[in-house]
Amino acid sequence: MTLISPNTVLANALTNVEDFLAPRIRASKPLRIALVVGTQINGAPHAGTSLVQSMAFATAARLHDRHGLPVEVRFSALDNAPHELATDPASGHRYQRAYAHILGTDGITDLVGSLYRPLFDALSERLDVPYSVETYSEQQATVLFRETWLRVLPRLDAARLWLAPSTGVPHLRVPCPQSCGWAEKYAQRTRVELAGRGLARVSAVCLHHGPYTATVTPTGGGYLDLATLYRNMVKELVALAEPDVLQVMVKGTDWMPGSLLVDGALQAVGLTRGQLPARLFCPMIVAETGAKLSKSLIRSGEAALPAGAEPWMLDTRKWPGTVGQFADRLLKLAGLLLSHPRHFFRSYSAAELSRLMSVPTGSPTT
Repeated sequence: MTLISPNTVLANALTNVEDFLAPRIRASKPLRIALVVGTQINGAPHAGTSLVQSMAFATAARLHDRHGLPVEVRFSALDNAPHELATDPASGHRYQRAYAHILGTDGITDLVGSLYRPLFDALSERLDVPYSVETYSEQQATVLFRETWLRVLPRLDAARLWLAPSTGVPHLRVPCPQSCGWAEKYAQRTRVELAGRGLARVSAVCLHHGPYTATVTPTGGGYLDLATLYRNMVKELVALAEPDVLQVMVKGTDWMPGSLLVDGALQAVGLTRGQLPARLFCPMIVAETGAKLSKSLIRSGEAALPAGAEPWMLDTRKWPGTVGQFADRLLKLAGLLLSHPRHFFRSYSAAELSRLMSVPTGSPTT
């Protein structure tokens, strides 16, 4: 398989892709390394999602071989993704109900089990890399996450323009306590105040039940649905609570501009440059226009299926083979992309992905 990639400043500075973590490993001397990959579980995964997940496993295996440290992959299943949207006719405000509130705990478990665990099991078995799954609902309910959020509240004014540059209002959604699950999508009427040590009071307006108040404590209270940048800031602050674990946030390259804002927010609330999280930005799959391959735009008719793309790229369940065969192809591709920094720190068209994934396992690569 022939693959020719251009040089870049970063690729020219590295011998191996994982060398970008060398300063972190030397400074923190971790006892283990965790590759953390998060995904909105709003339907079947597409090609870009599966590629990033396979890269997390493949990179973990390389780090283990290189440094001899225990490694793991942590999958963050973002079940707070919007499942249903509605508009309040009185205010014109948009409302949403998340997957977690519509499907419930058992439904989310079944969804993750059917759409993600089979591939994770195959990748884990082939590379001998263990993995764990935590939903966002489980994460936001932990004492550590809630205590971290409560500690940040008094300093949020310093970070708010990093988290919401256009409005200065970071979105916090605490759904109606009457179990309907509705919350204002953009939190226009949501207000938060500290009401004592370890206690916050949130007031908002429900689509069906009108004004309400919810309390948030370290051990309970309202469901903390934080907007994307806000959530990542708190999650990455929580990661500091495991000083012996180097947590590497694994994301697609499309996340890079957003991470600059998260880093600004983290520094605004008190982190030093050396405390910022390690991140691995994986290759992005793009259309012929250069735009990210987007299943939502294609399904809505706003974009066409790119030239050379295949149906499985929008829904990996349509891969023409078994899950094990899909895992083998992904790992072969991951090995190729990780074989040289030039191949890794770049994007790939849908047509090129199709070509690379069509080569049977066992074929030589260049």
